[in-house]
Amino acid sequence: MTPTEAGGGEVSDLQLRPAVPDDVPRLAEVQLAARDASPMPPGLHPLHEVRDHIAGLFGSSETWVAELDGRIVGYARFTRTWLDDLYVEPSAQGRGVGSALLDLVKARHPDGFSLWVFVSNLPARVFYEARGLVEHLRTDGADNEEKAPDIHLVWRA
Repeated sequence: MTPTEAGGGEVSDLQLRPAVPDDVPRLAEVQLAARDASPMPPGLHPLHEVRDHIAGLFGSSETWVAELDGRIVGYARFTRTWLDDLYVEPSAQGRGVGSALLDLVKARHPDGFSLWVFVSNLPARVFYEARGLVEHLRTDGADNEEKAPDIHLVWRA
């Protein structure tokens, strides 16, 4: 999730659509930009590795993009039970992009889903909690790649 999505104005020209393989390079750019602008632990992978990772997962999970003026400014990648990625480009944060993507995930999975968020990413935690996700578990981060404390959040309809 991104840092400043907790309550800005809605955007009327926002379009959501399923991602296509040609979107992968832009998704990687959005992810890195959002991570760099957030209070998350630093990413451990350069652009080409993030791009390869997203491409390798394409088709095994559902991925939707958010576009403003035909430009991808955010995306969500999720499975039946997990929201794996929700990133919004810093210049589009606080404009309803993250909320629209999260609402889409909720609509696609009305029985609920889970996600992990870093303890340090307070803006993302506030964003998710304001939209009905609740804390289920905290860890010391020993099992994540960044080795940073994290929180398992759950949304139940």
